[in-house]
Amino acid sequence: MTQFQLTQTVPETACRNGKLSPGSRVVPEETPIALSYGGSTHAVMMATPGDLEDFAVGFSLTEGIIAAPVEIESIEAVADGSGIDLQIMLKDAQNDALTARRRHMAGPVGCGLCGIESIEQAVRKTPLVSGSSLRLSEQQIIEAVSLLHGQQPLHFETRAVHGAAFYVPGKGLIAVREDVGRHNALDKLVGAAARAGYSGADGAVVVTSRVSVEMVQKTAIIGSPFIIAISAPTALAIRTADEAGMTLIALVRGEDFETFTHPDRIRSGAIADVA
Repeated sequence: MTQFQLTQTVPETACRNGKLSPGSRVVPEETPIALSYGGSTHAVMMATPGDLEDFAVGFSLTEGIIAAPVEIESIEAVADGSGIDLQIMLKDAQNDALTARRRHMAGPVGCGLCGIESIEQAVRKTPLVSGSSLRLSEQQIIEAVSLLHGQQPLHFETRAVHGAAFYVPGKGLIAVREDVGRHNALDKLVGAAARAGYSGADGAVVVTSRVSVEMVQKTAIIGSPFIIAISAPTALAIRTADEAGMTLIALVRGEDFETFTHPDRIRSGAIADVA
């Protein structure tokens, strides 16, 4: 697939110690990316133009367009003026199903619900997370976030993107994806995990952003019983996670964190043992 530039170096004027001086800074690209199925645009998202196959697969999964990556026939990224058109061809049965329920939406960064046609679509039923016996210790929760801090090269270069990762006890972070949009980063992670054949039930989703209801819904769709975040959740995200049977952990700072739903999955241990 075509590779697109992820960053730009731009001039700046910095004020430090009361003095102005010219300089430069690396900033991330933010590009309109259309997700098209069978030649018809389904959504346009503002996103970082990297890991586009993961994005196409993850978005298709979390939107309920497909149930598995094998239902996609092909993916092609086509430069289209000032943006990118992700042309996704579905297998016949999935294409027919999508055509039957076609809807259009457009989502700017940080808003994955724009353009839907009814309140019912915004509060769609979240799958119940079941079939996972995964439990995490306090130390593992802290480790998951600590590892993500060290595996965000685009963020370290720009200080302007979100990260999403999949943590498996004993293996660490087995997939990490970044994007200017937190929803996009999670979609890319979902796509990467699905394409690699990972089971959501085996690990926890870790994000650098706040937890919105859609972040909970996307995590539930892949069957992960944990969502762990650095920032705070919304009230609706908490209610949704509780109803879905998911453990929502947020505000992970150093050795401190807060659990909002289903704390029974956490194995209590000695925080002092963490290296």
